[in-house]
Amino acid sequence: MAPTLNASCTAPTPARVRGFTLIELLVAIAAMALMAGLSWRGLDGMVRAQAQLQQRADAVLTLQAGLTQWAADLDAMVQLPLTPTLNWDGRGLRIVRRSTAMGGNGLLVVAWARRNLEGTGLWLRWQSPPVYTRGDLQATWARAAQWAQNPGDDDKKFEVRITALEQWQIFYYRGNAWTNPLSSDNATQVQGADKPPEVEVTLPDGVRLVLTLPSGEAINGLLTRDWVRPVAGGKKS
Repeated sequence: MAPTLNASCTAPTPARVRGFTLIELLVAIAAMALMAGLSWRGLDGMVRAQAQLQQRADAVLTLQAGLTQWAADLDAMVQLPLTPTLNWDGRGLRIVRRSTAMGGNGLLVVAWARRNLEGTGLWLRWQSPPVYTRGDLQATWARAAQWAQNPGDDDKKFEVRITALEQWQIFYYRGNAWTNPLSSDNATQVQGADKPPEVEVTLPDGVRLVLTLPSGEAINGLLTRDWVRPVAGGKKS
């Protein structure tokens, strides 16, 4: 006899799966967008901070390189008879120095000056090509002075920007004291046998550089750098 099915035994009804409502989806999307925005702002802030740190580090390295070059120019300075090789006129400092080019001879004339460019004061260095004759040296010496005062386009090709600069001062060490070069050049008159007196310029025992660096720079305020002539002997500060 075939079994009969009990009417009370029915198949189980599957559980109803509940999905997300539209409001819940919108809230989740908004939360994800907020988190993405906050993450982006954090990453952007880190990138900006890293860029600022790198910029300041580059500025410090550039200033250090400039001060190193300043000392190198003075270390390589030469002294010539009846010929000025160091001069400060209140606007620029000119130096006659040896050339360090491999196998190179001749002399270089370098000059340092401050100039306003696009509303910003900058410390600049200028260097001439090597010179080999006294006449070329005199002409290049005058050209360096002209560059410090009012440079032409050709002279600007030989200049290098060092750092932002508000103002600067130069002092010479002579007679156991730091003095203004414009009032203490201590030149010696040399009388020739068949020529008028000429001026023998004596080099100072030391040169003091005082820079006023603008605020907002990696290094700002007063910065002083002293250089002592190697042949002077003794330590001075």
